[in-house]
Amino acid sequence: MITAIFRTGMMTAMALTAVAGAAQAGGFSRGEADTDILYEDGAAAFRMKSTFVAPQRSFETINGVSSTDGDHLDGYFVPSVGVMARMSDNFACAGTYTQPFGASADYGPQAQAADAAASPTGNATIGASFTTHEYGLTCAVRTDLESGRFTFLGGVFLQSFDYTEVSRLGTLRLKDDSELGYRLGAAYEIPDIALRAELLYRSEVRHEGDGGFTVSAAGAPVLSAITGTVVPAGLELPAVGAGTLPQSVELSLQSGIAPGWLAFGSVKWTDWSVLPTLDYTITGLGPLVKNFRFRDGWTVTGGIGHTFTDTISGAVSLTWDRGVGTGADIMTDTWTVGIGTAIKAGPGEFRVGGAVSYLTSGSQTAGPTLADYNATVGGDFAYGANLSYLVKF
Repeated sequence: MITAIFRTGMMTAMALTAVAGAAQAGGFSRGEADTDILYEDGAAAFRMKSTFVAPQRSFETINGVSSTDGDHLDGYFVPSVGVMARMSDNFACAGTYTQPFGASADYGPQAQAADAAASPTGNATIGASFTTHEYGLTCAVRTDLESGRFTFLGGVFLQSFDYTEVSRLGTLRLKDDSELGYRLGAAYEIPDIALRAELLYRSEVRHEGDGGFTVSAAGAPVLSAITGTVVPAGLELPAVGAGTLPQSVELSLQSGIAPGWLAFGSVKWTDWSVLPTLDYTITGLGPLVKNFRFRDGWTVTGGIGHTFTDTISGAVSLTWDRGVGTGADIMTDTWTVGIGTAIKAGPGEFRVGGAVSYLTSGSQTAGPTLADYNATVGGDFAYGANLSYLVKF
C-alpha cells in the first residue's frame, strides 16, 4: 500500500517540469490551475506555489552573420494559489489563481538592425511582453464504485490579457480585462494502490483588447510623413487587437508499482495552431499583424517517485515538449529533467523542486507571413525552481 504523503507528493516534479519546460517550448504556456488540490483529503486545503524559470536563449546568427546579441528571453515567476473546501465526502470545490500564458523578450542591437532593415518605415521591435491572469472555480463530484471511485470535474475561469510592445516608432499596449472559459474532466482512482487516471480539458479563450499606441520621438517624423499630418511625440493613438489562446487536453496517470514506489506520466495536446497571428489596428495607421504560425503542441512526461520516510518523498521525471515554431518564430523541441521532494513540516507540507531544460537548435525564416529576418539558434538551456506549501484541515 502507498502512503498518503507519497500519493500527493509525487505531483511536484510533474508540475515543475511542465512549467520549466515551457521556457521556450509549448508556445507561450506557463502555469496550470491547481485542480490537483481537489484530490486532497480533509475538509479544507490551501496551497501556494511559486516557480521561477530562467531561459538562456540567444541568436547564433542573424541574416547569416554571427550574432553578438545576448540572451533575448527574460526570466519569469509563475504564481499559483489553490483553496479547496470539501462540503461532503463526495463533493468539493476549489478556487484557483495562476498565470497560464505569458512571454517576455528584449532584443539586442543586431536583431533590431535586421528588423529595421526589413521594415519599410525602419521600425524595429525593441521588446515585447504579455501576461495573463486566470481566476477559476472548479468542483469535483465523486462516486464510490465497487472497486475504486470515479470523479467528475467541471468549472469556469476568468482570464485577462495584457500586451505591451516597444518599438522604435512607439509603444503599443492592448488589454482585455476578462474573458470566460471552462474546464471539464474525469478521473478514476484506486486509492489503496495510489492509482489515478485523469482526463482534463481546458477551453480556448478569444481575447479582444483595446488600448493605445504612444508615439516615440523617433516615430513622430516617420508617422507624420505616413499620415500627411503632424503627429507629435507622446501622442496616443487608439488601438484594438484580437487573438485566441488555445484549448488543451491532458491525460495523466499515476500508480503504485511496489511498496513505496510510484510511476507517473502524462500526455498533453495544446491547440497552438489557433493562434496564427495577433491582429491589431492603430487609428491612422491601419490594420497590422504579428505572425506566429504555430503548429499544435505535444507534451509528454514520465517519471518515478519513492517514499523514503513517513515525512519525506521524492521524484524524478523526464519531459519532452514538441516545438510549435514553423518559421515565423523560434520555438523548438525541449527536453527537461526535473526532481522534486515533499517534506512534512509543521502543520503542512513543503514541496521543493528543480529542473534543467535543453532547448534544441532551430531557425526562423524571413517572409511575408513568417519572420522579419532570418535567424538561427543553437542548443541552449533553461533552469527552473519551484517551491510550494500545502496546509490541510
